[in-house]
Amino acid sequence: MQKWTLKEIVEHAKKYSPYYGELYRDVDTTKLSDLPIIDQSQFWKSVVVTEKNPDGIVFKSGGSTGAPKYSYFTNLEWMSFCEGFGLGMAEGILSSGDRVANLFYAGDLYASFLFIKDSLNFIPADKKKLTHFPIAGQTDHLQILKTIEEFDINVIVGVPSAVLIMLEKYSQNKTIFPKLKIEKILFGGEALYDDQKTALLKIFPDVQISSIGCASVDGGLIGYSSTDCKSGEHRCFDGSNIIEIVDPDTLEVITEKNRVGKVLLTNLARKLMPIIRYPAGDLAEWIEDAGSPDRKFKLLGRSEEAARLGTLSVYFEDTREMLMKTISHISGIQFQMILKHFDHKDQLTFKVSSQDIKALELEVNNILEAFIKEKGTYIDLVNKNLIHPLVIEVVTQEKLEANSRTGKLKRIIDLRS
Repeated sequence: MQKWTLKEIVEHAKKYSPYYGELYRDVDTTKLSDLPIIDQSQFWKSVVVTEKNPDGIVFKSGGSTGAPKYSYFTNLEWMSFCEGFGLGMAEGILSSGDRVANLFYAGDLYASFLFIKDSLNFIPADKKKLTHFPIAGQTDHLQILKTIEEFDINVIVGVPSAVLIMLEKYSQNKTIFPKLKIEKILFGGEALYDDQKTALLKIFPDVQISSIGCASVDGGLIGYSSTDCKSGEHRCFDGSNIIEIVDPDTLEVITEKNRVGKVLLTNLARKLMPIIRYPAGDLAEWIEDAGSPDRKFKLLGRSEEAARLGTLSVYFEDTREMLMKTISHISGIQFQMILKHFDHKDQLTFKVSSQDIKALELEVNNILEAFIKEKGTYIDLVNKNLIHPLVIEVVTQEKLEANSRTGKLKRIIDLRS
C-alpha cells in the first residue's frame, strides 16, 4: 500500500497540478492547518491532475450531466485505496466462513460495485476467510434471492434503500425461498435510518447490521467501522488519510470532543489527483480524545457542499447555476435545499424565493424539467422507488432559514438525523 508524507503530497501538487500551483502560489508552508481549504466549485472546474497520460482508472464522482465530475487514480493508487478499505472492513463484523453477496451498483463509470469487489479481495484470508458473490444491485430481485438461497449466502452488502426493497420482495415470496437466511447486512452509499433498520429487523429479527465503512470516489478513504462502532461512528485510517473537523463559520480546526463541524479530507495515497483539505460534504464530531489511535468520529448529516439523496449527489453550486440559467429573467433569487426521510426513502425539497413570487410560481415546472435534464440518474432512482420525487416550494424570503449566529442563509438543511 503506497503512502506519502503530507510534505511530499503538497510539494508534488504545487509543482505538477495547475490548480494547486495557483492555489498555493503564495503559500510557503506545508503545515496542514495553514493551507487553504479547497473550494469545490473551483476544484471541479480546474485542471487538477498532475500527469497528462497516466496509467489508471477513471470514475464519475457525481455532478450534473452538464458538469460531470471525474476522479482519476493510477492503478497503484486504486489498489491502495481498496487495500486500505479492505483492511478496515476486516475490523468489522465479517467473520471467517461468511459468504458475501455484493449488491452495489455497477456501470456508467460508477465505482461502488468494483470498489467493494476489489476491497473484499484485500481482506487477509488468514484473518477472515470469505467467499464473494459479485451479483450487482441492478440484477432482478427474484434472481438475486434465488442466488442467495442456492449458494447459502449469509451476508448482504449494498445500498440500504435498495437492499430493503429487495428484501421486501423476499417477504412477499417467502414460500419460494424457504432456506434463505441473512445473518449480516453491511450498508454503504447512503445513511441507514431508524425506520429502515426497523423494517430490516422485522424481516430478519436476528440480523446484524453495520456500516461497511465510509469512503468517496472523489475524496478517498474516510473511516472504517470497527466492532465497537455504534450507529454513525467510524474510525480514521491513520497514515492513509487525515481527517479534520473545522468550524463551519470560522474554519477553526476543532480538536475537542462533541463539537460539530464540517469534515475535510487529505489523502496521503494519491498524487495523480491530489486531495488536500477537501470538503467531504459531511458534518461530524470527535467522540474520542485527540491522539487516540484511529480516532473515532460520528457523522451527523450533510454540510453545505452537496446533498446526498439516496445514492445521488446534488451539488449546491451546480444546482444554483442551473437555477439561475433557468429563471434568469427573475431577479433576487435565493434558495436552499432541504433533506427529509420518510417511508424508507429520502426526499429533496428546493425552497426558492425571489422579489417576484408570482412570476416564480409560474416557473416551477421549468425548474423541475431543468433539474431532470441536469441529473440524468434522478428519474431512474425515482422510477425504482429508491427516492421520493423532488419537491419545489416557492416561499417568501422570511421562510428561508438562516444561521441564528451569523445571519447567513443556510444552503443545505439535513433534517434526517
